[in-house]
Amino acid sequence: MNMIAVLDTGFPQTYPQGMEVHFTPDVEAKLHALATETGRGVDEVVQDALAGYFEELAEVRGMLDSRYDDIKSGQVKPVDGEAFFESLRQREEALLKKHSPQ
Repeated sequence: MNMIAVLDTGFPQTYPQGMEVHFTPDVEAKLHALATETGRGVDEVVQDALAGYFEELAEVRGMLDSRYDDIKSGQVKPVDGEAFFESLRQREEALLKKHSPQ
């Protein structure tokens, strides 16, 4: 595994000397390729990727919290997964029978 040093200058420096992040050769090659394609430094690509990941994680967490609150308040009723997929399978069979040549 190779190492890429990333220093985030946008936040108070917890690691004044930078932070070492280790990637597999495959991931590192993808990072270098993306950096070359975009004309940006590898450290910028890593920072942007992590920032996007954390934004997406916060959005997903917010959505899950909201759904949990909806279920807890009774606004939404939970659906049994097995029952749902069985119902879906039955509806699909009915549609196929309806549209199949006799």
